[in-house]
Amino acid sequence: MESTIRIPLSAPISANGAEVRELVLRRPKVKDLRVIDDAKGEVDKVVTLAAHLADVPPSSINDMDAADFVRLATALAGFFGVSLPTGAT
Repeated sequence: MESTIRIPLSAPISANGAEVRELVLRRPKVKDLRVIDDAKGEVDKVVTLAAHLADVPPSSINDMDAADFVRLATALAGFFGVSLPTGAT
């Protein structure tokens, strides 16, 4: 399995003062999963984990286009061997 996943964005976001057209997610470790313990709800967990793995602020993930977010959530699920239903997060 790959150590990173690249997610091209159909609509760029701003992160750390720069325009981002692609997110690169590294594979999560157990310590990364602990980061989402306090997040409430599935969307918050995805936002928190994705921001942590891509090294961008959660506010940048919050500003993503919804279709890009669904691709991001699907990519995250793939790290855990889970497939999301089409159009689901």
